[in-house]
Amino acid sequence: MNSSIPILSAVIGAAVLLFGRKLFWLCVAAIGFAAGATLASHIVGEPTPLLQLSFAILLGFIGALLALFLQKLAIGLVGFIAGGRFAVGLMATFVAQYASHYWLTFVIGGLIGTVLLLMLFDWALIFVSSLVGAHLLTSAISLPPTGEILLFSALVVFGVLVQAALMRKKNLPSR
Repeated sequence: MNSSIPILSAVIGAAVLLFGRKLFWLCVAAIGFAAGATLASHIVGEPTPLLQLSFAILLGFIGALLALFLQKLAIGLVGFIAGGRFAVGLMATFVAQYASHYWLTFVIGGLIGTVLLLMLFDWALIFVSSLVGAHLLTSAISLPPTGEILLFSALVVFGVLVQAALMRKKNLPSR
C-alpha cells in the first residue's frame, strides 16, 4: 500500500504534465489528489497510507466533478489551490521560517493564481498543469534537493513545450 500513492502520483503527474490543458478535468482532479494527500497529514498526525489515499481520491473526485459541471468555479478553485501551493513551495525554498506565515502565503498565492488563471486561461492552464504534473512526478521520486529542483524545472519546461505544441497544432488551419 505504501507504494500505491507514489506510483499513482507519477502516472497522474505524467498525464497532467503532457495533457493538462486538453484534459482540464484531469488537471483539476490531480490538484485535488495532491491536495488530499497533503491535507491528510495536516488533519491526522500520522495518517495511514489507506487514509491518505482515501483523502487524495476523494478530493480528486470532487475536483473532477467541479471541472465537469462548474467550470468557472473549478477554474478559480484550481488557480487558488495551485497558486497557494506554489507560493508555499517558493517560501519553503527561500525563507527558513515560512511555516509561521503558511496560511497567509497560501491565501495570497491562491488569489494571484485565481486571477492569472481566469485572465490567461489557456496559457495559465498549460503552465499550472505543467507545474502540477512536475510536482507529482518529482514527489514520487526520491532525489537529493538539487536533483529534484533540476528535474522539476526540466519537467515544467518540457510540459509547457509539449502542451504549447499541441495547442498550436490544434489551432492551425487544416488543408
